[in-house]
Amino acid sequence: MAKSKASASVDLWMVGSIGIDDVQTRENDRKGLLGGSLPFATAAASFFAKTGSVGVVGSDFPTAFEARWKAFGIDLSGVQHQDGATFRWACRYDGNMIERTTLKTELGVFADFKPMLPEAYRQAPFVLLGNIQPDLQLHVLKQSVGAKFVALDTMNLWIDIAKPALLKVLKRVHLLTLNDGEARQLSGKWNLRECADALMKMGPSYVIIKKGEHGALLFSKKGLFIVPAYPVESLKDPTGAGDSYAGAFMGYLAKVGKVNDKTLREALINASVLASFGVEGFSLERFEHLTQAQIAKRIRELRRMMSV
Repeated sequence: MAKSKASASVDLWMVGSIGIDDVQTRENDRKGLLGGSLPFATAAASFFAKTGSVGVVGSDFPTAFEARWKAFGIDLSGVQHQDGATFRWACRYDGNMIERTTLKTELGVFADFKPMLPEAYRQAPFVLLGNIQPDLQLHVLKQSVGAKFVALDTMNLWIDIAKPALLKVLKRVHLLTLNDGEARQLSGKWNLRECADALMKMGPSYVIIKKGEHGALLFSKKGLFIVPAYPVESLKDPTGAGDSYAGAFMGYLAKVGKVNDKTLREALINASVLASFGVEGFSLERFEHLTQAQIAKRIRELRRMMSV
């Protein structure tokens, strides 16, 4: 697929949640962090491509957060500012740093969010529909006239309460990303190969099934590609790892400007590496000190781990 020549201010736009998080881990208790799916995904993508954000914040959203976010070179013209409270979320991780308990969810202005796509984004060739209500995903996708490759992220909640709407969106996207439990839930199958086959029949040509610390599987009609997670030495906060993964994946594709089996596999390797950096700090802290040289070094290390 050739990169679109249409005029757009960004190569890739994403829609998702923007929040203020409180996160408890086995070693730390951090409050008032920049969170939500959109900051993680766009920050990871920014290492590869010019990225735009579509989301909503309240009047309590700190100006310092916006400055930190913009420092990645991310376009925030799609972020709405409304009177009221920003989406807030709190969690506590178990000692294994895998399982977590949600302590608080306050939707604030996110409850009435109706995404509007800036005119300058509408010709962008790459799109990531982050994990929000399926009707909203479809609403904003209909505003995009230049989209050539659309990825969709979803979760068990929408499979439970909004499956008909989710199935409508699936018919409009090229790639679906979800975890193994969600793949089984949505497909009604158990074996992951059978899950992927069933999901591709719903519309997407590609399915990424994430398995957390065990990596991810990319399914297509041509076969299966497996990428392990990069084994980090210092795990500080797993929050946003899946969002960073999806953002980096799409950012890499937007950088190379074409989609085929080779670029998809390369995108998975890059996504695994970017996500590994994100969990080494809270919020976007590790990304703020990340260099291209560090990314390249870890990619080489991951390739060596995969070679035979």
